[in-house]
Amino acid sequence: MTMQAETLAVAEPQPRVAADGAGAPSRVHLLYLVPTLAINFAIILVPALLTIALAFFSWDGISAPQFIGLDNFTALTSDGVFWTAFGNNLIWTAIFLTVPIAMGLLAATMLLIARRARTFFQVVYFLPVIIATAITARVWQGMIYSPVTGLFGLAAKNGLQLGNPLAGTSTALYGVATVDLWHWWGFLCVIFFAALRQVPAEQIEAAHLEGANYWQMLRYVLLPGIRPTITLMMILTVIWSFLAFDFVYILTQGGPAFSSEVLSTLAYRHAFYDLNVGQAAAVALIISCFGLVATFFYIRVQTREEQS
Repeated sequence: MTMQAETLAVAEPQPRVAADGAGAPSRVHLLYLVPTLAINFAIILVPALLTIALAFFSWDGISAPQFIGLDNFTALTSDGVFWTAFGNNLIWTAIFLTVPIAMGLLAATMLLIARRARTFFQVVYFLPVIIATAITARVWQGMIYSPVTGLFGLAAKNGLQLGNPLAGTSTALYGVATVDLWHWWGFLCVIFFAALRQVPAEQIEAAHLEGANYWQMLRYVLLPGIRPTITLMMILTVIWSFLAFDFVYILTQGGPAFSSEVLSTLAYRHAFYDLNVGQAAAVALIISCFGLVATFFYIRVQTREEQS
């Protein structure tokens, strides 16, 4: 009887309390996601859907919206300022895909080789990133570019006529891009340096033993070792290049004569100067399309690397 009782006790199903206890944490974890999902729904998804919808309406922000179909996009294609802004965005993207990435890679590899004062130089390189963009723009505008109070003005007093690049239609965009380059390249340097430190030391030592010089080390060992990081930074650069707004708006507001206008400032101009919210939404939708294309290529590259 005792053995039968023990057998029945072992074979008896466990109390349902344990099952409920095992299922409870999963429901609790789902509850933790509710605030995040609610915030993303209210701040990201709803405004995004409203912006997409407004791109097909004519609205001044006051009266009732009127559905006009693709007229906003048709008006943009016949607007010379839109094509100027679009071309400036392409130039901006080309600049930031080459100059700051090359500067960041070069400085990062130098930090990897020169170990003395490495932390100090990382702080110096990263310092412009943590300074507010409005302050950075005003410093460059008043203390460097200004023909009266800046370094360019000081150079002019000493016979070196540089001219204010923000005042010329052929140089305004590059003058603004220079400020953003100074602000941005240090961030890339720190990111690339962190990635380079993950390259196996055995590969670097083997390259040294085989007599590889600096450029051979960079080409055959370091750059292949951080290719995923470079790819990610290039994709983010494309996305952020089409979102460029703050430096352009503060320094030139798209001028002179729309020579430094970009898509973000054009959308702002349509929305708050022309009270044409529909065209502003259409421009914003075009900007988002470039971000989606860049994201698609990044996901595709990542998928290929995982499969290989």
